Amino acid sequence: MIIGVVGKANVGKSTFFKASTLADVEIANYPFATIKPNTGIGFLKIACADKFFGRQCNPRTGYCVEHNRFIPINIIDVAGLVPGAHEGKGMGLEFLNDLNQADALIHVIDVSGSTNEKGEPVLPGTRDPAEDIKFLETELDFWYLGILKKVWEKFSRAVTQTHGDAVKALHKQFSGLGSTEDMIKEILKEINLAEKTLLTWSEQDLLMFSRELRKKTKPMIIAANKIDVKGAQENYLKLKEQFKELTIIPCSSESELALKEAAKHKMIKYLPGEKDFEIQGQLNEKQKNAIDFIKTNILQKQEFGTGVQEVLNKVVLDVMKYICIFPGGVNKLEDQHGNVLPDCFLLKDGSTALDFAYKIHTDLGDKFIRAIDVKTKRTVGKEHLLKQCDVVEIINNK
Repeated sequence: MIIGVVGKANVGKSTFFKASTLADVEIANYPFATIKPNTGIGFLKIACADKFFGRQCNPRTGYCVEHNRFIPINIIDVAGLVPGAHEGKGMGLEFLNDLNQADALIHVIDVSGSTNEKGEPVLPGTRDPAEDIKFLETELDFWYLGILKKVWEKFSRAVTQTHGDAVKALHKQFSGLGSTEDMIKEILKEINLAEKTLLTWSEQDLLMFSRELRKKTKPMIIAANKIDVKGAQENYLKLKEQFKELTIIPCSSESELALKEAAKHKMIKYLPGEKDFEIQGQLNEKQKNAIDFIKTNILQKQEFGTGVQEVLNKVVLDVMKYICIFPGGVNKLEDQHGNVLPDCFLLKDGSTALDFAYKIHTDLGDKFIRAIDVKTKRTVGKEHLLKQCDVVEIINNK
């Protein structure tokens, strides 16, 4: 799984990325501080299954603190986009192509309205952040349209003349963008193109298809950054009303980064996503004032604390609709090295016990006999639907 961090220049994308990953990246108050994409590891936070058993787990990857499991996810931060990026402006095509590998997107916006369309600082409230949401969606839609139009004339003629299956052909042509046959079929039905031959598609048809394909292959969440700036809260509430179909989370990337850096240096005890922290080390007056400001103006005022962890959680669990499943045994939660619940797998919501078996190893799926819900000790079949934080034992024909 790869999550892409996108947005126009100078809205705090790199700060959000660093706050999510603690990767060493340049953060600067000017456009295009990021040129080459940065990659790092962020973490999904869930309530760990170990608490159900009164045990402490030993994750193979990620970590667990006070029964909060942090599951690693790959994050990529690309350079800021400018209007006309899909036409190549500001090295836009290169940056857009960097996003091709992403399974979902986090669109970081300056909700305070203090960054203009070129990524230059302006007075707070000068820019309407709603325009930034529209701008990015438009750039992505036309990027997809450009990919389609490169091959469309030859492709549509060949499919029509050979009486080929349009759904299969479209999926094969655009599987690199993450499409599936079911997805293509659903899109064509939604925009009333299922009965039209490809050769008769208009420019508007192509754009509608591109837009829906983008929405399904690159689902997106909005990180409303700089929520601590004056006027930002009012803008955020307006955005929620205007874009009811989008998930918008208020956040302060600078605050999250400051807390994580303080925790890293053992000045405070802070768990990402929490609304409080505990001072552990000696702080000078400046440091104490800074974290007191964050506690009073961010953690205690905002619904999701700094909001950064909530964005990561929402994009995986709500936008992409994944669930976390642990392999384990009814009589033994440990692996051969004595580690308790060392693994946790991310599967699409709606996955079955058989899907989970295949996720672990092909042989487990091929030789699947039954599964056991370890929490309830109930035997289940291959079609059994899994739910969040299930612990499952796979019984196979060895």
